[in-house]
Amino acid sequence: MYYKIENDFLTCEIDDMGAQLHSLVSKENGKEYVWYGKTEIWYGQAPILFPIIGMLLDEKYRWSGKEYSMPKHGLARKLLFNVEECSGSKAVFSLSSTEDTLAKYPFSFKLTVIFELIGNALKNTFVVDNTNNGEMYFSLGAHPGFNCSIGDKIEFEYPETISTERIDSDSIIIDKKYPLLDNCREIEITKEIFEPDALILSGMKSKKLRIKGENEIEFTFGDCPFLGIWAKPGAPYVCIEPWYGVNDGRDRKDDFSQKRGIQHLNKGEKFEYSWTAEVIK
Repeated sequence: MYYKIENDFLTCEIDDMGAQLHSLVSKENGKEYVWYGKTEIWYGQAPILFPIIGMLLDEKYRWSGKEYSMPKHGLARKLLFNVEECSGSKAVFSLSSTEDTLAKYPFSFKLTVIFELIGNALKNTFVVDNTNNGEMYFSLGAHPGFNCSIGDKIEFEYPETISTERIDSDSIIIDKKYPLLDNCREIEITKEIFEPDALILSGMKSKKLRIKGENEIEFTFGDCPFLGIWAKPGAPYVCIEPWYGVNDGRDRKDDFSQKRGIQHLNKGEKFEYSWTAEVIK
């Protein structure tokens, strides 16, 4: 079911299945900024990646001497969230651990997802509460897709000199980096750029970027350690993906706590992260 919030500038709809952003429309120009989720291209729109990002090696991991299995991008995107609040310009959704989640991910948690319209911007906040009787390990990522066209540009806040990591046909990180930007700010969205799959960036100076074309959005991703940029090759959208975690590599880890990019909470602690998308035109 879709839930709607609005202010003087924007309307926004969220699907309680996965607490997935479904629509962001400007009241001034009537444009839709969120990818439509066409099943023949890519059915997703803005899935939440929790408690892993990307693919586990052989879809398995070990914790405390036991082996578990989890699908690509984790559990949250395929689960129904509870609607805690939806009024005016704010909506709050939550997901808590159950017997079913504990069978795949042996940590008790509460994941709260907050959508708030502030002027011409949408702020999306994630709060992970460790309700486990002990420590907790997890990854968290956002995956919003925005409508754009081939030839549009992604412009970083500052000139960047960075390489990208890539994944192989099994969605496992390749042990190699590929030069991407050399003291420049722009990436052009071409038909070819995503043929090897997502760009996986780290070590950026910038805290935000702009998608520039007929539609223009300023996306603030802050201090996330990884940033994925992806679309189906040639498709009319681009996903900007702040990640606290990353796909597995071929080097198998003996314990989930050793996974690259994994986040840690002690009993009773919480983790919070927000991204913001501001409509420019």
